[in-house]
Order: sequence, then structure tokens, then C-alpha cells
Amino acid sequence: MVAYERKYQMNLNNLPPADVILPISGKAGARLPAEKLEQLKQVSTATCSATLNHMGLTRATLAGPRPTQPGSSIVGQAVTIQFMPMREDIGSTVAQEEYERTSALWHVLDAIHPNDILVMAAKGDMRTGCLGEMLVTYLKGRGGLGAVVDGCVRDWPKIKQIGLPLWVKGFTPNYATQSGLNPWAYNVAIDACDVLVMPGDVILADDDGVVCLPLNMVDLVLEAGLSYEDWEAFSRQKLAEGGSIWKYYPLKDEGQEEYDAWCKSREQS
Repeated sequence: MVAYERKYQMNLNNLPPADVILPISGKAGARLPAEKLEQLKQVSTATCSATLNHMGLTRATLAGPRPTQPGSSIVGQAVTIQFMPMREDIGSTVAQEEYERTSALWHVLDAIHPNDILVMAAKGDMRTGCLGEMLVTYLKGRGGLGAVVDGCVRDWPKIKQIGLPLWVKGFTPNYATQSGLNPWAYNVAIDACDVLVMPGDVILADDDGVVCLPLNMVDLVLEAGLSYEDWEAFSRQKLAEGGSIWKYYPLKDEGQEEYDAWCKSREQS
């Protein structure tokens, strides 16, 4: 039995290479005009989420990641990376930077353009540090607006000094390939917090959380969302003055008439 075990004991260093070439790279998403992104800054995540829900898109909110810098608000396009479970014949959990620099983790950062947001699908793992100080520094240097991580980052005291807004589930001392995940593919469709995120989708992130807005719904959300924000401003004013919530939130017929008159007076001024 001992001889049998010795004969067939696995030696990963002597295995033929697995039939996979990493990193896997997909196609970057279409670029939105800068003015569209600028307009979307007027739409909060709460308004965007509600608007998408009314339109029938019910899984747009990335639940879990929280802002590392309260008060931050960013709107940009998604550049995606998918982590997969590590398998011993593919990748390495030991030679950190030597392996990671050949993985999707290094390559995805070169795909970042100004106004992009890195979205990392790491299965919500609390032991994997998807980004550290150096990579966050490079992400900011490339013009990235921030990152949304379905998992953790490391080097938090140093990352905090960089000042790049991040939405994360937590912090860990571990590096990216230390605890069983492999940076597998970038610019591909990903599962981030049980939400499908496509390359180029618009990401809105603020203190309420993170919303993924599909590119083909941007114009609809802009039209409906800006209108929603507008009448809410009117209702907020009326409620602050002691107006009835039954009349002003949501607007009933009489409240709607007042709102229409309010809009008309602003146009004439």
C-alpha cells in the first residue's frame, strides 16, 4: 500500500500544463458620452434603484459592499474582473506577485480608462485581499474613479491615505491569491453580489450602496430619474413647511397641480 501511494502521489510541479490560458479577456463595453455620465450624477442610487424596479429590473443593487469614505458619490462605467476558486494545478497560492502579475488582476488595471469603476466579483470571500496599496495607487493613476469589491481589500491604513473611494465588504491582511481564489478573467460578464454586471454598465455608488445600470436603460433612467428627483425636491419642501404627507408624498391630484405650477414658475423666472 505504501509503495502504491508513493507511485501515484501527486507532484504538481511535474504535471503537464492545464488546458487553459489565463487570463481570459473579454470585450470592453461601449463608451458613454461624458455628458451622459455627468447628467447621471444628479440621480441618486435610491432613485436609480426605484426607477429600475418600476421598469421591471429588480436585481440591480449590489448588496453588501459599504463605502470606505462616507459622503463619496461616483458614477462611471464598469470594468469587470471575475475571481474563481483556486485549483492546485492552475495558479499558485505561494508565489504571490510572480503569479498575480500574469493573472487578470494585473491586466484588468491596464483596461481602466478615466471615468471607469473597477467591479470585482470575489464571491463575497472575507479572506481574499482583492486589492492592496500598490494596485489601488495604480487604479487611481489610470484615472479610475473607484472600485466596488464583492469581498475584501488589504493594506487599509495605506489605502485610506490614497483617497480613492471604495465600496467593500471588509478588510483582510491576506493577498489576492493567498486564500483560495484565482483572478480568472476580466472584461467579462460577472456575478457581483448576485447581480449580473456587464462590461460598460454604469455603476452608481454613494452612501446608500451600489446600483448597476444597464447601458440600454441609461436614457430611460435619466428621463424618469431626473423627473423623480425634481418632484421629490418639491415634496420635500412642502413637507418641511408642514404640508400633509397624504397630499405631497407621493403627489396626489391637488399636490400635482401645485407641482406643475411650481415647475412653470421656475421656467418663467
